[in-house]
Order: sequence, then C-alpha cells, then structure tokens
Amino acid sequence: MLEYLSQYFRITDFFYNPNISPESEYTYREEELSRLIGEMPLSNPVTFLAGKYEPSRYYAEVKGLEQEPEGGARCEVCFRMRLEEAAIKARELGLDYFTTTLTISPMKDPVLLNSIGEEMAKKYGVEFLPSEFRKKNGFKRSTELSQEYGLYRQDFCGCVFSQREAEERRKRLALEHDEKEKNEASSRRKRG
Repeated sequence: MLEYLSQYFRITDFFYNPNISPESEYTYREEELSRLIGEMPLSNPVTFLAGKYEPSRYYAEVKGLEQEPEGGARCEVCFRMRLEEAAIKARELGLDYFTTTLTISPMKDPVLLNSIGEEMAKKYGVEFLPSEFRKKNGFKRSTELSQEYGLYRQDFCGCVFSQREAEERRKRLALEHDEKEKNEASSRRKRG
C-alpha cells in the first residue's frame, strides 16, 4: 500500500494495534514497519506514527466474543476500534483522508472494513479512502516486498484468539500430512 499510495499522497502511517499480543510481538511488528518505511524508496515522504499500545482496551471491547472465529463479530469490534482511532488521529492532525491497510489481506472483509471506515468518516468529519488493496496483485506484491526487505510475516492477525486458531490449523494440517504419508507408505508396502 505504501508503494502504491505514496505515488499520490504524503502518508502518515498510524500504527494502532492494541489487539496484538504479547507486547513483544507488538513491538516487533512496529519496528518492522518503521524499518520498512525508512528503507523503501517511496514517491512521497511517509511519516511513521505509533499509537498507544492498549491491550486492556482491546480485551474490554471484545469481552464475550473470545470464541468467535477469525472474521466474525470479534474482528468487527476490533476493526471498528482501530478505524475509529485512525479517524480521530486524522482529524487531530488535519489530514485529508484516512484508510486501512487491512484490505490487503485475503482474510479480511473489505466491504465490512470500508463500511466501518465510511461510518467513522461521517462521525469524525474526515474523508475515508475506500480500498481493496489485495486486488490487482496487491497481496502478491506485498509478499514480494516482504521477501525483498526480509520482513517478518505471520499467519495470524496478532490477537491471541487468532494465534490460537492458527496453531490449531497448523496442528490439524500436520496431522493430515502425517496421515497422508502413513497411507501412502502403507499403499507402497502392499504394492511392493
């Protein structure tokens, strides 16, 4: 998104992710983004701005939704909280627009994200730039840039609930893989 949007805008990248846990994971992701902004040749300057790390606020907001699957009601609450902070910060800084990088992910609902963004735009009087950054090879380009810059990539959003789902998914896939290998070995013994 930075590569694309910096062609048209001076960007303030506001890193507000109280959902990320533990704090070491949050800090690592914050440092990686700051490093990328410093190393990547961009058309217009990009300013990095870290928001407050407020995990207790996140847990209070999603209380009762802990068992929701990724992409469910818990995520909607999280998106709303983060986009609201972005709108508040954009208004505070006198920025023309705000948007979200979350639409780069194939795991996130761009229609929902853009709807929440428009809602926050009306509430705070700052224009929202709707997006679906994963289109036109956006997600593919993000993975290429990650490799080029040696960026840390993870397979979960950052919250403990998503991390738990990712670990369960990895275990399930490993078991399926082991079972497949066992069945193939058995078939080879029977044939041979």
